[in-house]
Amino acid sequence: MTNPHGPSRVALVTGASTGLGETLAEFLGGLGWRLILTARTESDLTAVAKRLTDQGGSVIAVAGDVGEAAHREELIAAAASFGRLDWLVNNASQMGVSPIRPLLDHPVAVFEEVLRTNVVAPVALAQLALPLLKETGGLVVNLSSEAAVDVFPCAGIYGASKAALDQASRIIAVELADSGVGVTSVDPGGIRTRGYAQAEPGFDLSGVPDPDVTLPFWKWLTEVSPGDVTGRRYLAQSGPWDAR
Repeated sequence: MTNPHGPSRVALVTGASTGLGETLAEFLGGLGWRLILTARTESDLTAVAKRLTDQGGSVIAVAGDVGEAAHREELIAAAASFGRLDWLVNNASQMGVSPIRPLLDHPVAVFEEVLRTNVVAPVALAQLALPLLKETGGLVVNLSSEAAVDVFPCAGIYGASKAALDQASRIIAVELADSGVGVTSVDPGGIRTRGYAQAEPGFDLSGVPDPDVTLPFWKWLTEVSPGDVTGRRYLAQSGPWDAR
Protein backbone atom coordinates (compact mmCIF):
# COMPACT_ATOMS: atom_id res chain seq x y z
CA MET A 1 0.00 0.00 0.00
CA THR A 2 1.35 3.43 -0.89
CA ASN A 3 1.58 5.81 2.03
CA PRO A 4 -0.88 8.67 1.38
CA HIS A 5 1.07 11.39 3.16
CA GLY A 6 3.05 12.39 0.07
CA PRO A 7 6.30 14.33 -0.27
CA SER A 8 5.76 16.54 2.78
CA ARG A 9 6.58 13.75 5.19
CA VAL A 10 9.13 14.37 7.95
CA ALA A 11 11.81 12.03 9.30
CA LEU A 12 14.09 12.39 12.29
CA VAL A 13 17.28 10.40 11.65
CA THR A 14 19.92 9.94 14.33
CA GLY A 15 23.52 9.10 13.51
CA ALA A 16 23.01 10.88 10.20
CA SER A 17 26.49 12.25 9.53
CA THR A 18 28.05 9.11 8.04
CA GLY A 19 27.29 5.59 6.89
CA LEU A 20 23.76 4.26 6.86
CA GLY A 21 22.26 7.34 8.49
CA GLU A 22 23.76 9.61 5.84
CA THR A 23 22.64 7.27 3.05
CA LEU A 24 19.08 7.10 4.37
CA ALA A 25 18.90 10.87 4.87
CA GLU A 26 20.01 11.48 1.30
CA PHE A 27 17.49 8.93 0.00
CA LEU A 28 14.55 10.38 1.92
CA GLY A 29 15.58 13.91 1.02
CA GLY A 30 15.55 12.89 -2.63
CA LEU A 31 11.94 11.79 -2.19
CA GLY A 32 11.02 15.21 -0.87
CA TRP A 33 10.93 14.34 2.82
CA ARG A 34 11.80 17.10 5.26
CA LEU A 35 14.55 16.02 7.64
CA ILE A 36 15.78 16.53 11.17
CA LEU A 37 19.31 15.13 11.32
CA THR A 38 21.57 14.62 14.28
CA ALA A 39 25.00 13.21 15.05
CA ARG A 40 27.75 13.89 17.56
CA THR A 41 30.33 15.22 15.08
CA GLU A 42 29.11 18.68 14.13
CA SER A 43 31.47 19.19 11.19
CA ASP A 44 30.35 15.98 9.46
CA LEU A 45 26.69 16.67 10.18
CA THR A 46 26.93 20.22 8.84
CA ALA A 47 28.51 18.96 5.63
CA VAL A 48 25.70 16.44 5.07
CA ALA A 49 23.01 19.02 5.81
CA LYS A 50 24.58 21.55 3.45
CA ARG A 51 24.79 19.05 0.62
CA LEU A 52 21.14 18.06 1.04
CA THR A 53 20.04 21.68 1.33
CA ASP A 54 21.99 22.58 -1.79
CA GLN A 55 20.05 19.81 -3.55
CA GLY A 56 16.80 21.53 -2.59
CA GLY A 57 16.04 19.67 0.60
CA SER A 58 14.51 21.03 3.79
CA VAL A 59 16.88 20.08 6.60
CA ILE A 60 17.31 20.95 10.26
CA ALA A 61 20.67 19.74 11.60
CA VAL A 62 21.13 19.55 15.37
CA ALA A 63 24.48 18.20 16.53
CA GLY A 64 24.62 16.45 19.88
CA ASP A 65 24.52 13.22 21.84
CA VAL A 66 21.20 11.33 21.82
CA GLY A 67 22.19 9.93 25.19
CA GLU A 68 21.52 13.35 26.72
CA ALA A 69 17.93 14.22 27.64
CA ALA A 70 18.25 17.89 26.71
CA HIS A 71 19.42 16.99 23.21
CA ARG A 72 16.52 14.59 22.70
CA GLU A 73 14.08 17.34 23.68
CA GLU A 74 15.77 19.67 21.19
CA LEU A 75 15.28 17.14 18.42
CA ILE A 76 11.58 16.70 19.09
CA ALA A 77 11.16 20.48 19.24
CA ALA A 78 12.73 20.65 15.78
CA ALA A 79 10.25 18.06 14.51
CA ALA A 80 7.39 20.04 16.04
CA SER A 81 8.59 23.11 14.14
CA PHE A 82 7.92 21.19 10.93
CA GLY A 83 4.42 20.48 12.19
CA ARG A 84 4.58 16.70 11.97
CA LEU A 85 6.75 13.60 12.31
CA ASP A 86 6.28 10.50 10.18
CA TRP A 87 9.42 8.47 10.90
CA LEU A 88 11.70 8.34 13.90
CA VAL A 89 14.82 6.49 12.76
CA ASN A 90 16.99 5.43 15.70
CA ASN A 91 20.23 4.77 13.88
CA ALA A 92 22.85 6.30 16.22
CA SER A 93 24.84 3.66 18.08
CA GLN A 94 28.15 2.89 19.73
CA MET A 95 30.24 -0.27 19.39
CA GLY A 96 32.26 -0.01 22.61
CA VAL A 97 36.04 0.16 22.79
CA SER A 98 38.24 0.16 19.69
CA PRO A 99 39.35 -2.40 18.78
CA ILE A 100 36.51 -4.55 20.13
CA ARG A 101 37.40 -7.00 22.86
CA PRO A 102 35.77 -9.79 24.91
CA LEU A 103 32.67 -8.75 26.82
CA LEU A 104 34.16 -9.34 30.26
CA ASP A 105 37.21 -7.26 29.36
CA HIS A 106 35.14 -4.14 28.75
CA PRO A 107 35.11 -1.39 31.37
CA VAL A 108 31.68 -1.26 32.99
CA ALA A 109 31.46 2.46 32.23
CA VAL A 110 31.77 1.72 28.50
CA PHE A 111 29.01 -0.90 28.71
CA GLU A 112 26.75 1.62 30.42
CA GLU A 113 27.50 4.24 27.76
CA VAL A 114 26.72 1.82 24.92
CA LEU A 115 23.43 0.83 26.54
CA ARG A 116 22.52 4.48 27.06
CA THR A 117 23.10 5.26 23.38
CA ASN A 118 21.83 2.05 21.80
CA VAL A 119 18.83 1.21 24.02
CA VAL A 120 17.86 3.99 26.42
CA ALA A 121 18.08 6.83 23.89
CA PRO A 122 15.87 5.17 21.22
CA VAL A 123 13.19 4.36 23.78
CA ALA A 124 13.40 7.85 25.29
CA LEU A 125 13.13 9.48 21.86
CA ALA A 126 10.11 7.33 21.06
CA GLN A 127 8.48 8.49 24.29
CA LEU A 128 8.96 12.13 23.34
CA ALA A 129 7.99 11.62 19.71
CA LEU A 130 4.82 9.64 20.41
CA PRO A 131 2.34 12.56 20.36
CA LEU A 132 3.62 13.69 16.95
CA LEU A 133 3.69 10.15 15.60
CA LYS A 134 0.12 9.52 16.72
CA GLU A 135 -1.03 12.49 14.65
CA THR A 136 0.46 11.03 11.45
CA GLY A 137 0.13 7.31 12.09
CA GLY A 138 3.91 7.30 11.98
CA LEU A 139 6.64 4.72 12.33
CA VAL A 140 9.52 4.15 14.74
CA VAL A 141 12.43 2.45 12.93
CA ASN A 142 15.02 0.95 15.27
CA LEU A 143 18.27 -0.11 13.61
CA SER A 144 19.35 -3.53 14.76
CA SER A 145 22.27 -5.74 13.76
CA GLU A 146 23.12 -9.31 12.90
CA ALA A 147 25.08 -9.22 16.17
CA ALA A 148 21.73 -9.13 17.99
CA VAL A 149 20.95 -12.71 16.97
CA ASP A 150 24.28 -14.31 16.03
CA VAL A 151 27.27 -14.90 18.29
CA PHE A 152 30.28 -12.79 17.35
CA PRO A 153 33.11 -13.00 19.89
CA CYS A 154 34.23 -9.55 21.01
CA ALA A 155 30.98 -7.95 19.82
CA GLY A 156 29.16 -8.76 23.05
CA ILE A 157 28.37 -5.26 24.25
CA TYR A 158 27.08 -4.15 20.87
CA GLY A 159 25.19 -7.39 20.27
CA ALA A 160 23.59 -7.35 23.71
CA SER A 161 22.45 -3.75 23.24
CA LYS A 162 20.91 -4.48 19.85
CA ALA A 163 19.17 -7.60 21.17
CA ALA A 164 17.69 -5.48 23.94
CA LEU A 165 16.53 -2.90 21.39
CA ASP A 166 14.91 -5.63 19.28
CA GLN A 167 12.95 -6.90 22.27
CA ALA A 168 11.98 -3.38 23.32
CA SER A 169 10.73 -2.76 19.77
CA ARG A 170 8.53 -5.85 19.84
CA ILE A 171 7.07 -4.95 23.22
CA ILE A 172 6.40 -1.32 22.30
CA ALA A 173 4.75 -2.44 19.05
CA VAL A 174 2.29 -4.55 21.05
CA GLU A 175 1.70 -1.77 23.56
CA LEU A 176 0.98 0.71 20.76
CA ALA A 177 -1.19 -1.68 18.74
CA ASP A 178 -4.28 0.52 19.00
CA SER A 179 -2.49 3.86 18.60
CA GLY A 180 -1.88 3.88 14.86
CA VAL A 181 1.88 4.10 15.44
CA GLY A 182 4.11 1.33 14.09
CA VAL A 183 7.43 0.09 15.48
CA THR A 184 9.84 -2.05 13.50
CA SER A 185 13.42 -3.30 13.73
CA VAL A 186 15.72 -3.28 10.72
CA ASP A 187 18.91 -5.30 10.45
CA PRO A 188 20.92 -3.70 7.63
CA GLY A 189 23.33 -6.63 7.42
CA GLY A 190 27.07 -6.24 7.08
CA ILE A 191 27.83 -2.85 5.55
CA ARG A 192 30.94 -0.70 5.28
CA THR A 193 30.76 2.02 7.94
CA ARG A 194 33.08 4.10 10.06
CA GLY A 195 31.92 2.20 13.13
CA TYR A 196 32.83 -1.14 11.54
CA ALA A 197 36.30 0.18 10.68
CA GLN A 198 36.82 1.47 14.21
CA ALA A 199 35.63 -1.79 15.76
CA GLU A 200 38.13 -3.87 13.81
CA PRO A 201 41.05 -1.68 12.72
CA GLY A 202 43.02 -3.28 9.93
CA PHE A 203 40.19 -5.55 8.80
CA ASP A 204 39.81 -5.52 5.02
CA LEU A 205 36.38 -4.03 4.31
CA SER A 206 36.78 -4.02 0.54
CA GLY A 207 34.40 -6.96 0.18
CA VAL A 208 31.75 -5.44 2.46
CA PRO A 209 28.95 -3.58 0.64
CA ASP A 210 28.29 0.12 1.03
CA PRO A 211 25.14 1.23 2.90
CA ASP A 212 23.35 1.95 -0.38
CA VAL A 213 22.87 -1.81 -0.76
CA THR A 214 19.92 -1.30 1.60
CA LEU A 215 18.15 1.32 -0.56
CA PRO A 216 15.64 -1.12 -2.14
CA PHE A 217 14.44 -1.93 1.36
CA TRP A 218 14.04 1.70 2.34
CA LYS A 219 12.12 2.41 -0.86
CA TRP A 220 9.78 -0.46 -0.03
CA LEU A 221 9.33 0.72 3.56
CA THR A 222 8.28 4.20 2.43
CA GLU A 223 5.51 2.63 0.37
CA VAL A 224 3.84 0.45 3.01
CA SER A 225 1.61 1.29 5.92
CA PRO A 226 3.24 1.39 9.38
CA GLY A 227 0.44 -0.86 10.59
CA ASP A 228 1.52 -3.57 8.14
CA VAL A 229 5.10 -3.70 9.43
CA THR A 230 4.74 -3.04 13.15
CA GLY A 231 6.24 -5.66 15.41
CA ARG A 232 8.31 -7.12 12.61
CA ARG A 233 12.08 -7.43 12.22
CA TYR A 234 13.41 -7.02 8.71
CA LEU A 235 16.67 -7.98 7.00
CA ALA A 236 17.35 -5.04 4.72
CA GLN A 237 19.59 -7.01 2.35
CA SER A 238 17.23 -10.01 2.05
CA GLY A 239 14.19 -8.96 0.04
CA PRO A 240 11.50 -9.32 -1.09
CA TRP A 241 9.88 -8.24 2.17
CA ASP A 242 6.49 -9.60 3.14
CA ALA A 243 4.50 -7.03 5.11
CA ARG A 244 1.53 -9.28 5.79
